[in-house]
Amino acid sequence: MPTVERMLDHTGPVPVAPCDFVVFGGTGDLAVRKLLPALFLRDRDGQLPAETRIVAVSRAGLDEAGYRDKIRGELPRFVRASELDAETVDRFVARLSHVSLDIDDNDSWPPLVDVLRDGERIRVFYLAIAPALFGPVSRRLAEHGLVTETSRLVLEKPIGHDLTSAQEVNDAVGAVFEEQQIFRIDHYLGKESVQNLLVTRFANTFLEPLWNANCIDHVQITAAESLGVGSRGGYYDGSGALRDMVQNHLLQLLCLVAMEPPTYVDRETVRDEKLKVLQALRPLVGADVDRSVVAGQYSPGLVDGVAAPSYREDAERPDSTTETFVAIKAEVANWRWAGVPFYLRTGKRMDRRCSEIVIQFKEVPHPMFPGSEGAQEPNRLVLQLQPDEGMRLHMTAKEPGPGGIRLRPVSLDLSYAETFQRRSPDAYERLLMDVVRGNPTLFMRRDEVEAAWAWVGPILERWSRPDHTPRPYPAGTSGPGAATTLIERDGRSWHE
Repeated sequence: MPTVERMLDHTGPVPVAPCDFVVFGGTGDLAVRKLLPALFLRDRDGQLPAETRIVAVSRAGLDEAGYRDKIRGELPRFVRASELDAETVDRFVARLSHVSLDIDDNDSWPPLVDVLRDGERIRVFYLAIAPALFGPVSRRLAEHGLVTETSRLVLEKPIGHDLTSAQEVNDAVGAVFEEQQIFRIDHYLGKESVQNLLVTRFANTFLEPLWNANCIDHVQITAAESLGVGSRGGYYDGSGALRDMVQNHLLQLLCLVAMEPPTYVDRETVRDEKLKVLQALRPLVGADVDRSVVAGQYSPGLVDGVAAPSYREDAERPDSTTETFVAIKAEVANWRWAGVPFYLRTGKRMDRRCSEIVIQFKEVPHPMFPGSEGAQEPNRLVLQLQPDEGMRLHMTAKEPGPGGIRLRPVSLDLSYAETFQRRSPDAYERLLMDVVRGNPTLFMRRDEVEAAWAWVGPILERWSRPDHTPRPYPAGTSGPGAATTLIERDGRSWHE
């Protein structure tokens, strides 16, 4: 059997090989808010060797001292004060450099070439920039001899805006980098609870025999945000919730729930099984979209007792028909999941911030306690992704006391923070280290991305009709009433 790649960080962090992190868009929001804090915390835990460098590339016109000062000032916004010891901050900031570069100006590339003279070390090119630039940057990197056998390319979502554009992006970067060098990142796959889903399923004998249509009634996957689009209105209005959340995050979570057990967890085996799930999704076409998909858009409302504007006000588009909420009833057409619906739900300006996976088991086939009091509910396994990562198994127990039997729903709770008594690394921390290691297990492969776009494509096409209008829902609520109808007409209800 091949050597199994390490998927999860162990108790003691293992240093990665020396490398150069080259971040295109190094002064942008993603770099400052997520990438650099993640690298700082990996440095703090001893995973970055002394030779590791971080090179920010942007058009900001900063010199090295100016960029270092900027990041030194920004770190306290995104890293807890207890983790900002002066020694680590000084060491981390000393790793930073900045190159001012205009991607389209060939004459501005030599400074970056000069910085990356050492061709032996691993190079991680992180493209925290617009997807339209993925191809041009890849081509320029090749033209200037910066792509080596040990180079990696990290692409942020979205990979295109439909199947055709995704194929164009993949073709452009694939003309320069081999597929095994390309890491399409989905930060949801780096969450501790998401990875623990695989361990829960495949490292415990009692669950896998139940993980099928014989015992599971349905599955719910929810990613709800209490915030609106904020300053991202311009970007979001060209995207919408289906492209922004369903095509990548929610479908990836569905794959991890529904996939068959791989022979072993390795570089490609997990991704092979996820692709099979995407290919088995029953297509939603034409009138099927109207029956099984709900689009919504938040209107004015109250969030935590404070008045919140509508999406159209946030986006400054009074006639926008962009959806900020999507609910879908999906089906995986294979032997394991025949007849089991998967309900997907995501939205902005909801009544709470919560991402979770709910596995609802079937009711007991025969009531064994006819004279009992109290409530008996079907068993549920709830995996909480955010805000607090953990897992709850809902069961029915006897309430203590003399006399007859009184049934009461109870839950077995696992909180990662309380159980393991240590900080859980952020998703980006784990994924960035996997890039350096060359471990693609938690990243999307080209065929996965394109299979996901192929499935959502007919929904987008149906919504492109002039008469399509998302259903309004007040900010601070659980979404439009049609989403409740979607699940209740099957005799089920959303887990709250």
